[in-house]
Amino acid sequence: MPKVIFHKHGQVFEDEVKPETNLVVRAGIKQFPYPNLRYECGMGKCSKCACKVLAGAEHLPPPNWKEKKQLGERIDQGFRLACQIWLTHDIELCQEEITA
Repeated sequence: MPKVIFHKHGQVFEDEVKPETNLVVRAGIKQFPYPNLRYECGMGKCSKCACKVLAGAEHLPPPNWKEKKQLGERIDQGFRLACQIWLTHDIELCQEEITA
């Protein structure tokens, strides 16, 4: 089962998830990484669930058109939309604070 390491607010949260898991779907039904994952629409339209991939990016499919539209050059910095990825391997993510 994929292991997820999630960094936020200087804390680290870890858990295992079933293969083909989407973290926004899990958070929506109040499972890990709820309540720590920031998200909103779950459809790739708002980018609130953007996370920087610290490890495991090589196992993810290429960014889709929604990610390219919402993240732009942030993709080159390692960001992905959590709502658009389904985990099949271990991954380490960091969600930064939104700055105005």
